[in-house]
Amino acid sequence: MSKFVTTSYTNKKEILKFPDHYVNVAVTVSDTGVKANDDGKKIVPAGTIVGGGFLADEAVNAVKATTTEGVSNAEGVLFNDVDVTYGPAPGAVLIHGFVAIDKLPATPSTEEQAALKQITFLK
Repeated sequence: MSKFVTTSYTNKKEILKFPDHYVNVAVTVSDTGVKANDDGKKIVPAGTIVGGGFLADEAVNAVKATTTEGVSNAEGVLFNDVDVTYGPAPGAVLIHGFVAIDKLPATPSTEEQAALKQITFLK
């Protein structure tokens, strides 16, 4: 039996302050710990601060960044919404650029901002 999936497309959420100057890397976004929304979809929103070791090892899935003892494992900012309803999914992570902090789903902590040395957060 085949599965039928309907996808509704909307405008992309822009997190960049200056959309002509940025660098992204391709990643696989983990579905671990992502809760389903009212529609039953598990969406990791654009602007989520992610880490987990994917820059050192591309076989590692990107996960929401954590901070332990004042040190964050943040490696970048998720560039687009990623649907992980059916498991880990491909995405892009911003590792260099200028981000509009008011467009993020949550304000990055001081530790996360310090870990993201090549990203500037602007109002």
